[in-house]
Amino acid sequence: MAPSVDSPTAAAPDEVPTTDITDTTDTTTTATGDAPMRTPLLATALALAAGTAFAQAQPVIGLITKTETNPFFVKMKEGAAEAAKAKGAKLLSGAGKTDGDNAGQVTAMENMIAAGAKTILITPSDSKAIVPSLKKARDKGVMVIALDSPTDPADATDALFATDNYQAGVLIGQYARAALTAAAPGKPARIVTLDLFPGHPVGAQRHNGFLKGFGLAAPDAKSNELGKAAEVVCMADSFGDRAKGQTAMENCLQKAGDVNIVYTINEPAAAGAHNAMKKAGKDQGVIIVSVDGGCDGIKDVGAGVIAATSQQYPLKMAALGVDAGVAYAKTGKKVSGYTDTGVTLISAKPMPGVESKDVKTGTDLCWGKK
Repeated sequence: MAPSVDSPTAAAPDEVPTTDITDTTDTTTTATGDAPMRTPLLATALALAAGTAFAQAQPVIGLITKTETNPFFVKMKEGAAEAAKAKGAKLLSGAGKTDGDNAGQVTAMENMIAAGAKTILITPSDSKAIVPSLKKARDKGVMVIALDSPTDPADATDALFATDNYQAGVLIGQYARAALTAAAPGKPARIVTLDLFPGHPVGAQRHNGFLKGFGLAAPDAKSNELGKAAEVVCMADSFGDRAKGQTAMENCLQKAGDVNIVYTINEPAAAGAHNAMKKAGKDQGVIIVSVDGGCDGIKDVGAGVIAATSQQYPLKMAALGVDAGVAYAKTGKKVSGYTDTGVTLISAKPMPGVESKDVKTGTDLCWGKK
């Protein structure tokens, strides 16, 4: 079950600039001098004291998101800060400047490790380019957990806490197929896909899952290549951004003319697509489906801008990551494997044969400003 977003505001985590980091952890220094001869009793007492000090040391956890501006990652950061405060851990945070900024993420990670982080939580911007840096971190004994997005290969991290993005795509594909059949029986699909950017696992999984759910031929969940079908009249990269999504949709409308289905990688891209169609006078009768389930996106579902969205739960990803980091600091035991953090289809108008929840449920579980 996803955690509620109605929670007290957590203290802000320490920001990690891309060029420097300040370690604010309290330290104790002792004067130098001749060491006294240790008796067995004294040695035992010192050993016990050292063990107690280790157990009481504050866990340091680093969170690196793709950007600081996407509402999904803003909420993930807030969730991590809240969980760290509750567990008595110190959270360092950083991000790339834009989606795809691998160098920024690498620098943030290096700074965090230098500041004492023993666990890194990361949403990889470039699933392949980040791998060598993750290996260096793990070779130093740092536990690395991917949140939301897997690396390529997936075993470049110790664990992955994320939505089943392929299933998220399948759900909205099924809904789009049913909605088109209900609205215009027998009418051929003319689909636009506003994707993330080439080669990213999340972008591929959602895109290909959508095709699969719609009933079209599609690669399986392990492929990072975008599937193509004759019904898809335009494919464009949106980078998950509202403005870029609008530009991409404008270009697709010029290329493909009339469309009746728009798949988008996330809700900001969906909002951009709707703006483009509205400006062109082509927003009527078009079914937009998306992924995220943020509060703004759920409002768009209620307003009819988005027909359905697959809701995911960044707060749960963040909380699980912090819990694992604290446990590692205390026990030395690392987590491993994939943990599915859940996905729910939200729509204002249910379709026969497609399981979904209503807007009220989506609002109760959404992340962001309600």
